[in-house]
Amino acid sequence: MYPADAEKLDQKQYLGLVKSRERRSMKRNGLDYKKLLAKVEEYKRAGKTKPIRTHIREAVIIPSWIGVKFEVHNGKEFQALQISANMLGHRLGEFAYTTKRVLHSAPGIRATRGSKFLAVK
Repeated sequence: MYPADAEKLDQKQYLGLVKSRERRSMKRNGLDYKKLLAKVEEYKRAGKTKPIRTHIREAVIIPSWIGVKFEVHNGKEFQALQISANMLGHRLGEFAYTTKRVLHSAPGIRATRGSKFLAVK
């Protein structure tokens, strides 16, 4: 979908490649998004390798972020995320899941006789 040298695209050229919902979000970016963009630019300029912690799950991933490490908040904890080229156009929150798979154990105390024979596993 994106060219192999997508990292070299500037933001104006990249806007022509993304879908309309992401394009609108990037054009009308809020103060939080602008602060995140500034923080990423400062990290890249300083050459830091420590991940950037953020709560901004709705931020659209842009080409200048390729190779940057983020820690995205999922509501409980921060999940590590390294940006790659196939993540372009998606949002940070899509890669930090907010729910886990539920694994039930054996039937509890006061469970009926029949429920202990159900295939739980």
